[in-house]
Parts: sequence; C-alpha cells; structure tokens
Amino acid sequence: MNANTSQKIALVTGAGSGIGRTVALGLLDDGWAVVLAGRRGEPLNALAAEAEARGQVAMAVPTDVTEPDSVQALFDTIERRFGRLDMLFNNAGVNAPAVPMDELPLDKWFSVLNTNVTGVFLCARAAFGLMRRQQPQGGRIINNGSVSAHTPRPFTAPYTASKHAVSGLTKALALDGRAFGIVASQIDIGNALTELSERMTRGVLQANGTVAPEPMMDAKHVADAVRHIAALPLGANVLNMTVMASAMPYVGRG
Repeated sequence: MNANTSQKIALVTGAGSGIGRTVALGLLDDGWAVVLAGRRGEPLNALAAEAEARGQVAMAVPTDVTEPDSVQALFDTIERRFGRLDMLFNNAGVNAPAVPMDELPLDKWFSVLNTNVTGVFLCARAAFGLMRRQQPQGGRIINNGSVSAHTPRPFTAPYTASKHAVSGLTKALALDGRAFGIVASQIDIGNALTELSERMTRGVLQANGTVAPEPMMDAKHVADAVRHIAALPLGANVLNMTVMASAMPYVGRG
C-alpha cells in the first residue's frame, strides 16, 4: 500500500525488536507511513506484512547503520519511494559486556561507538540533508538516549560515553537545524522491558557492589513519548525527556 500525499513519513532504526518495534507499531497506529530499518530482514519483513494486513503503510529496508553506503542506500530508497521524510527515530544501539575497563576487548568498544555514535550521526546526517532540500522544508529527529547519558552504571564506559556523545549530537542538531525547520529531541530511557533488558529483572550490578533486581516499565510508555513528540508542530519541541521506571535506582544514592 502506498502513502497518500498528506501522510507523514517516519523512519525507525532498530525496528525489528524491542523499543524500535514498539515505537513503529505506535506510529503506524497514529497514521504514519513507517520505514523499518535494521540489520535483520526477517523481523522487519514480518512487521511490514503485519502492518500491511491492517491497511497501514510500512516498508522494510534492511540496513547496517554503521556502514555509510548502507545508510545512503536506505535514504535513497526513502526519497525514491516517498519523496520526503518527516521524522527519524534514531533508535539502533548496542551495549558491551559489563566488565572492568581493562578487561574490555577493544572490538567491543569500537562496536558500541560505531553503532551508538557513528550510526546515529550517519542517519541524522542523511535525514538532515533530505529534510533540508525537501519541500516543504523541515522535519524532526528524535534520538534514543539513556539515563546513562547522565549517570553511569558500574563497568559501562563504552555505553555511557556513547550516550553522552548522543546528547551533544542532539544539541548540535537542534542548533544547526533552526535555519531549515529541522528540530531535534532526545529521549533518555530507563529500564524499558524488552527481550534484551529482561535479565535486569533477575539482578543488576549496583553502585555499591551488590546485585539486585530492578523495577521495569512497559516499552509502550517509550512509544507513547515518541508519539507525543512526533505529533507536535515543528514550531514546538521537547528537547530532552527522561522516561523511566519510577522506582529504578537512578535518583538518589545506592
């Protein structure tokens, strides 16, 4: 099914599972045409088929956000199919093993930085270019941050550093996009329950050296936050938002 001329176009990276999939489903329910990007084609195609069966517009484009040519191909496909992009949810990200810094294999450091920083930059760069030259000009970029952009967990140097970098990139995008009607936001997420985070319900290393289970929240609340920001006119923005499980050990000592 093709998007109609008035339908807004969104891109969700990391859309095959977890937060990305939940956000994509929410945007589809809100009437967006959604481009689904991720490394694994099978879950993307399944989600696109599910959407099409409901009369919604979705397109799966397998993409490696760490590869410039793959990102360029993604955005060429979007421009060719839809002619524009109204919103990017820059969601794709990875983590590294929670080990002392001197025990961390260097390939894990580079993997996190390549995905969480370079991948976010490459997608934001391509979105910025398309939003700048399309008519009408402008669009919205929402970056997936983390509470780690403010407070690290033990043994999370790569992930924490990457999310601090995302904060800087979000602010730079918000500033540099002003002249072109491009706005940027960051959602810092704490303990959204997904396949990858489910282990946290059984125990997470705490700052005091103990291991304790942590409260989690439904990933739907993240999707609702993205949907709220995405629905705003470009003259209004939520620059930073923290969405977290209320009782998680983030505020305070422990």
